[in-house]
Amino acid sequence: MGAWDLLLSGLVILLGLCGVLFPGMPGSWLVWAGVLWWALKDPRPLAWAVLVGATVVLLLSLAVRWALPSRRRLRADDATRRLTLYGGAGAVLGFVLIPVVGAVPGFMGGIYLAERLRLGRHGEAVAALRTALRSGGYGVLTEFFACLLITGAWLGAVLAG
Repeated sequence: MGAWDLLLSGLVILLGLCGVLFPGMPGSWLVWAGVLWWALKDPRPLAWAVLVGATVVLLLSLAVRWALPSRRRLRADDATRRLTLYGGAGAVLGFVLIPVVGAVPGFMGGIYLAERLRLGRHGEAVAALRTALRSGGYGVLTEFFACLLITGAWLGAVLAG
């Protein structure tokens, strides 16, 4: 596989991660498409195993999101964008610092930090965190966590071989 194909696959995966956090792009499907492109261009057993694993993780995340209770959605305003930016940054930081499982507390910590900076008090920030998670944050967290797992597997396979 050439360096340009690998770079293009990585950019599609990165675009998919951004698409999960910001509406308008099918984020998880872009992550899967990047892995598919890589597996087609580099047909090794490891690449196909990563693609099958990515497909399973993506389908499981869809099932979990459909099983979550439907809640009202937050309005798409600047506060929501700020929350997703802080939550996404916290999830990536948590995923790197505490591999795999750190994404969940990192996501929640990022939202808490955004609300604490906005509201100034701990109690109000915790209440706002609960409201944000109930209003669709669990679905975003589920999809982003699945995409981080897929990205981590892809990155590990690229570095391993």
